[in-house]
Amino acid sequence: MNSFFLLFIGLPALEIFLMIEIGGKIGAINTVSLIFLTAIIGIYFAKREGLKTIRSGITSLYLNKVPVYEIISGASIALAALFLIIPGFFTDTIGFLILFPFTRKLLISFFIKKTKKRDSSNVLDGEIIEDKKDEL
Repeated sequence: MNSFFLLFIGLPALEIFLMIEIGGKIGAINTVSLIFLTAIIGIYFAKREGLKTIRSGITSLYLNKVPVYEIISGASIALAALFLIIPGFFTDTIGFLILFPFTRKLLISFFIKKTKKRDSSNVLDGEIIEDKKDEL
């Protein structure tokens, strides 16, 4: 519940705060122009990086390799594009960080390690024994 609250209430509040602060420093028209410019630049880079990822995935398939990284990278590029389209400076920063290959690899490896740790702790091995008393 806390993360849901933070996502839907805290993030827009942070974005509005940043827009007001930056708008006070550079002006309202410049702020709105900057928001549109980051969306356009983000869409361009998302398209370019997405096409690179598709080409890399096709090459992996051609070499009989499963394109796991390419699939994860493609999903993260789509997420980056979404963050860049959403108006705001905080989401634009996150979107650009995901979009650049170097930081994208770091973020992907971080989340893979984090999910492996969480998944490995809840596995129980056991054997199922059926009771035959109920059969007539």
